[in-house]
Amino acid sequence: MPLTEKQKQIFDDDSRWRVVCAGRRGGKTYLSMWEIAKFARFPNKRIYCVFPTYRQAKTVLWEDLKTQLAQRRWVKKINESDLCITLVNNTKIYLRSGENFDSLRGISIDFLVMDEAALIDQRCFTEVLRPALSDRQGHAIFVTTPKGAQGWFYDLYENAQHLEDWKTFTYTTLEGGLVEADEVESAKRELDEKTFRQEYEASFETYSGLIYYNWDTKTNVTPQQPEITDRTLLHIGMDFNVDPLVAAIATVDRDQIHIFDEIVISGSNTFEMVDEIRRRYPNNRIWAYPDSSGQARKTSSKTTDHAILRHGEFTLKVKGNNPPVLDRIASVNANLKSAEGDIRLRVTPNCKNVIKSLSQQVYKEGTRIPLKDGQIDHMSDAVGYLVHWVNPIRAPHVYNTGPQRFGHF
Repeated sequence: MPLTEKQKQIFDDDSRWRVVCAGRRGGKTYLSMWEIAKFARFPNKRIYCVFPTYRQAKTVLWEDLKTQLAQRRWVKKINESDLCITLVNNTKIYLRSGENFDSLRGISIDFLVMDEAALIDQRCFTEVLRPALSDRQGHAIFVTTPKGAQGWFYDLYENAQHLEDWKTFTYTTLEGGLVEADEVESAKRELDEKTFRQEYEASFETYSGLIYYNWDTKTNVTPQQPEITDRTLLHIGMDFNVDPLVAAIATVDRDQIHIFDEIVISGSNTFEMVDEIRRRYPNNRIWAYPDSSGQARKTSSKTTDHAILRHGEFTLKVKGNNPPVLDRIASVNANLKSAEGDIRLRVTPNCKNVIKSLSQQVYKEGTRIPLKDGQIDHMSDAVGYLVHWVNPIRAPHVYNTGPQRFGHF
């Protein structure tokens, strides 16, 4: 499989430092393989490819790299335990993790690839890898999907546009050539606008300020109450806290979530929450989406929160761990309004705590860490557990056949 037009522009550029922002599944690692092969043609070189974790180095690149180099009969020796390939021209290729970057001190590098650079500690480059390139006047390429308009990689990308012998490149998922256009359109319908631009269009997005930036009172608040009978299946997001204990109560019609009631009880416990829900809805079937910590947390000395819910004849929709916070937030934003403008989450005006939480919760300044004030954050967590289960952001289904050939150099 040849490089795409955008990838070939990067490959043909001879700048010493190249910074590449690409969309998700945009062939970033495939491009890295071409880059490694380009520099590996020369004898006695030291090439390092650094990933955020050892697992990524092992699973993302190692097998394909071995196969492609072996097919070209370039390989002299392979060290599986050290993730090192020695070529017949005595060039060595090392795959490494940026986790314990102190272990890389003292090396010399002719060519460096930092794959998913935005996820690697800045010090790995500035304190260890940059000095390692100095004595050999080594080249480097940084390849990643952007992770917000902040952090060291964002600064690197911005500064590189004004520095001599540095070059920046950007290309989208579609331009990467691995993902079909209809798959990208499908993702556009599922994701919120900011997430879509970041993940598929390689855009640096600002996530400071409001967490649920897609909240719009005009479109997400509706005066229309759903018709509730004893036969209505209720969906309840729950967050376990002593003060307060909260629940967001909704109906689900296919992919439409309608939160029509809420419960906030201060200084309470799960027994009282179950009693209050059953007082309001004594005959309804209930699916509960609780905080996963409830399987261990004990409201009393004898039983867990999850056991109490099951005793109240609630069907629990919960896994061993809570979904990642940013995934949960992205799911809520995508349901408030997708990149295509679809609204799948609505709230009735009587749910004042839900409205306050979704319209006011913010990140800690300069971070993507939600500010926890103990007042409005619990309800948004409860809503998030429900939404992420019912309408999660689905990872795009991509057939990754892997690289077919390096091509000719």
